[in-house]
Amino acid sequence: MNPIDLSIFASRLNAICEEMGAALGNAAFSPNIRDRLDFSCALFDARGQLCAQAAHIPVHLGSMAFAMGDLVARMAWQPGDMVILNDPFLGGTHLPDVTLIAPVFSHHDLRGFVVNRAHHADIGAPVPGSMPVSRSLQEEGQIIAPMHLIRRGELWETGLNRILEKTRNPAEVRGDLMAQISANRIGVKRLQALMETMNPTAYEAGLQVLNDYGERLAQTALDRLPTGTYEALDWMEDDGQGNKDLPIRLRLTLAEGRARLDFSGTAPQVPGNINCPLSVVAAAVFYVFRCLMPPQTPACAGSFRPLQLEVPAGCLLNARFPAAVAAGNVETSSRVVDVVMKALALALPQGIPAASQGTMNNLALGSTQPGAAWDYYETIGGGMGAGPARNGLSGVQTHMTNTRNTPVEILESRYPLRLVRYCLRRGSGGAGLHRGGDGLIREFELQAPAQVSLLTERRTRGPWGLAGGEAGKPGRNLLNGKPLPGKTTLNLQPGDRLRIETPGGGGWGKAE
Repeated sequence: MNPIDLSIFASRLNAICEEMGAALGNAAFSPNIRDRLDFSCALFDARGQLCAQAAHIPVHLGSMAFAMGDLVARMAWQPGDMVILNDPFLGGTHLPDVTLIAPVFSHHDLRGFVVNRAHHADIGAPVPGSMPVSRSLQEEGQIIAPMHLIRRGELWETGLNRILEKTRNPAEVRGDLMAQISANRIGVKRLQALMETMNPTAYEAGLQVLNDYGERLAQTALDRLPTGTYEALDWMEDDGQGNKDLPIRLRLTLAEGRARLDFSGTAPQVPGNINCPLSVVAAAVFYVFRCLMPPQTPACAGSFRPLQLEVPAGCLLNARFPAAVAAGNVETSSRVVDVVMKALALALPQGIPAASQGTMNNLALGSTQPGAAWDYYETIGGGMGAGPARNGLSGVQTHMTNTRNTPVEILESRYPLRLVRYCLRRGSGGAGLHRGGDGLIREFELQAPAQVSLLTERRTRGPWGLAGGEAGKPGRNLLNGKPLPGKTTLNLQPGDRLRIETPGGGGWGKAE
């Protein structure tokens, strides 16, 4: 392929992913998927190697890229099939993220896969929102091992009903799953059309060229970094079960256009739910290094070949089944980004920003009243870290998440909640030559009895600054003005006010 044809080819692959996402968002029932856009879409080759992805959610996409090879190898595939799963230890992330995989056949041969992953606010956990302060995977909802939801075009209604009967809002969950199925069908149709236009042999040759190009760009970006070994340390504040200040250690070695990341010395897996499957850690690492690559770098497997992970089994970042992982996907992944960036700041002091908020501020709410079930889940933005050339952005989702907020109109029309305050948390960004972005204040008033679960970090240690910049302010959780722990579950009554104040980003450089 010449450069123009390669660019067009890559853009056509990306466009398929974007169209899948548009179909999924427009057809979904739940606000979490339809309005917050908490989903991701990607394409893979016949071996499960990443070919393209939409600009969706890094923690979804990177984990799929890491785990798909093993996953597709364990299944028998036929035209019209679709496999569903959410098991974090078999290619998933955490239980609310439900993945649907469809094979793509051309000329009777398996040529690739289309995949989407969407976060369901109701996956059958004992508490509303399916993000509990848990101690084992079984407490986090139903575990869906990889199985054929559709076989040769026929929906397995019995299997679908087994999933739905464990949820609190089966009609809404069914609608979201149908939207995911529709998105994959569109992806299959579009990818088959592309293969027929090019012919399958030329298509696969194009993927090889694309991966080689991605690898060259990645190696060039890594070659620009100073050769050496750089060490960094950061902490998870607590696991919700009494264990505090849990270290995440990294030894980063850069040499000859490659990067080796050794996480030896990280805390062992814990009883609480901040443990990670290895795929989530890979997603965080992929994300950080993708940020160092040129903008035209394709999101394909070749772009990540120069990265090598070493993560001891049984530690916080490579937990063993049945470890609780609900917050690992959202909170621990954010800290992995922080520690990788802290190590890179030693190698590239003028090119790495200070820490962003370092949490997704997970809020899950819902009714425990019979006949009045509702589930609400949201992540809340905060401050972005300042960089060598700019202030940090305020009130945004950072790093491993890329969702919207729930619009006030949707929130108040769908749930017995009233949003009484939503604004920037002025002055929460760290001071410096360039100031960290400010966090947010989001305050809810309950209109009906509900149970709330909070999974938050950076409540005791603010996001760190760089080059003499100050740390951002830690976040705060308040109920009727009284402080709450970073991770907690409690019952609320009408009139109660729940206030989330998110962290500011770290500052960069000494203030003049």
